[in-house]
Amino acid sequence: MVTEHLSPLDLAFWRIESADHPMHLGALAVFEAAAQDPGPAARAGRAGRGTGSDADSGSGKDTEPDAAARAAALLSTRCTRVPGLRRRIHDVLLPVGAAAWAPDADFDPARHVFFVRTTDPRAAAGPLMARPLARDRPPWEAHVLAGPDPNSFAVLFKFHHALADGLAALALAATLFDEGPALRGPARPRPGTAAPVPALRDLPGLLATRIQGVGQALEIGAAMARSGLPLPVPAALTAGAGGTGTRAVAGLALALDDVNRIRKVVGGTVNDVLITLVAGGLRRWLTERGDTVPEGPGPRALIPVSRRRAGADARYGNRLSGYLLRLPIEEPDPLRRLERVRTGMDRNKEAGPARGAGAVALLADHVHPLGHRLGGPLVAQAARLLFDILVTSVPLPGFTFTLGGSRVREVYPLAPLARGHALAVAVSTYKDTVHYGLVADAAAVPDLAALAEALQEELDALVREVS
Repeated sequence: MVTEHLSPLDLAFWRIESADHPMHLGALAVFEAAAQDPGPAARAGRAGRGTGSDADSGSGKDTEPDAAARAAALLSTRCTRVPGLRRRIHDVLLPVGAAAWAPDADFDPARHVFFVRTTDPRAAAGPLMARPLARDRPPWEAHVLAGPDPNSFAVLFKFHHALADGLAALALAATLFDEGPALRGPARPRPGTAAPVPALRDLPGLLATRIQGVGQALEIGAAMARSGLPLPVPAALTAGAGGTGTRAVAGLALALDDVNRIRKVVGGTVNDVLITLVAGGLRRWLTERGDTVPEGPGPRALIPVSRRRAGADARYGNRLSGYLLRLPIEEPDPLRRLERVRTGMDRNKEAGPARGAGAVALLADHVHPLGHRLGGPLVAQAARLLFDILVTSVPLPGFTFTLGGSRVREVYPLAPLARGHALAVAVSTYKDTVHYGLVADAAAVPDLAALAEALQEELDALVREVS
């Protein structure tokens, strides 16, 4: 069997991880149990409950499982049928420093699907996000969080960034939900193929491609140099000497109609408005907590950009580039903040996602596997030099997700937190609602809920401005 190696970018995410800075992304899906019978698919899942739960198991009673228990049973059953969830990463001898995928011969759903009784499912997500995924197993987990309300529960999905970027993680999670319209998971993993020996006639083309790649790397490096040294940012955005390894999670749901109303009056894109809410929310939050808002250029936001072709099957792994944007938190006027974000994003789009300082992810393709292995810790340390905050967006399909008949009511995407950073912001739109997922170093940002409130206040202010 031909070995399937990790791509350079996937390998980079695998190597930069540390115990205090796990490189998994996540999503907290909040479910509402349907009143009607969940159907044969859910009933069939009750037979194989292997959920890894220490609650509601082994009671010996022939009782009807609640919605959360049914969901855990279904996840345990369905994950065994998804090839991409049964693979683990292991080091290989050649190329030196590389890693590859291999089937997990001892795959056990109980090591990946967990059932947790908790008084507050959302509060439980923070400590769970702080725990790294086991590196000797397929790198993903699903935690079914059953709260005191028997009619609702939440599921925290965790996928290592080496396994999937945001879009691929969505497609992987979709394979575990009930079937929906045109819902497909990622393409089935295919074994890698050995590189063919180039014929003499192919050498000019190969040389041109290599030169083009080196030129791109030099261009990105030059753009990073032009972006200059990092400027001082509010202390609330930094995590001290690397961070504490603790995590807090908060979520905010906003009406998409309000966002569209702003966009229609001012122009630009929905994403421009969503980024502006982050800039204005940060300004309000910093002001309310008594921090100094810098008068000069604001913090640098890294905004990931997908390089997946529209309409193509989702693939495992990462297809990412990015934009770098100064968030205008020093600007007191909400509409001017939006105009500056729009201008900055238009400039980024004109240059394209393969150029500019934000395209740093593309440099991974030009690093030998041994470089990733030896340099991973150094790259992780350098994240603070490249950007100050991550602001990422993951689009969701327009139909309703269900699991065992229970409907997904809210979806909060959760991004990994780089070393030296105190805050990461992710946003998704689902069912006419914008969901912000906030992840923070819990020790550095003890008031994360106040930032969520500040985002709502910023939206309200923009709506007033355009009304």
